[in-house]
Amino acid sequence: MALTALQVKNAKPGDKLTDGGGLRLDVDRNGNRAWVFRYTSPVTSKERYAGLGSAGDVSLAQARDAAQEARALIRKGLDPIEHRKEQRQAAKVEASRSITFKAYAEQFISGREVGWRNDKHRQQWRNSLRDYAYPVIGHLAVAEVDTAAVLKVLRPIWSALPETARRVRGRIEAILNSAKAEGLRTGENPALWRGHLDQVGLAKRRKSDVKHHPALPYAEMPQFWKSLVTDTSDTARMLRWIVL
Repeated sequence: MALTALQVKNAKPGDKLTDGGGLRLDVDRNGNRAWVFRYTSPVTSKERYAGLGSAGDVSLAQARDAAQEARALIRKGLDPIEHRKEQRQAAKVEASRSITFKAYAEQFISGREVGWRNDKHRQQWRNSLRDYAYPVIGHLAVAEVDTAAVLKVLRPIWSALPETARRVRGRIEAILNSAKAEGLRTGENPALWRGHLDQVGLAKRRKSDVKHHPALPYAEMPQFWKSLVTDTSDTARMLRWIVL
């Protein structure tokens, strides 16, 4: 038997009132009323419950319309809940087209630099992206940065500035991973090294390319240690621990 607006209004805690066709009004113990559409997924053949909103926001007529739309999707072989998720994801991706890589990268850095105690590290992030990434991909939508775009950033500096190039690649990868986690991108990360960029002609780093800092002559260690003791920064304390 179909519900009436008065029945919806007077529903009591614990009530589960059926309107027919899978539409139901559930009232929790606190008196909160919510519309629920009960159906069998055409994809998994499992019973599912799709929330259609609060009865305070969605009228009986609107709930019936929503249930009718859900039944139409089922007849097409679509799961209403999954279809809604896909629509939301598509909307996020579409919205991301207005967010440039530069804008998102700056947002990414601002959100994380509070935890970066090293000022030099913070400055290197911004400077490296400013000098090498933004001029090439800064204007692109974060959703549209692809492998070709990443390579366009890296190839001019890969051999000339190998350490800088590798750091820039890693920073682009981190930024795009974050964008994907927020639903602003889909697919694989185009800045991924292993199994991706390492297959497209960028030379791997050889041991001979690594240039270590010269070792400190042992005779100078006492003076160096004194300078570390007077330095109260976390970096100095860590270095003292490594030396010991």
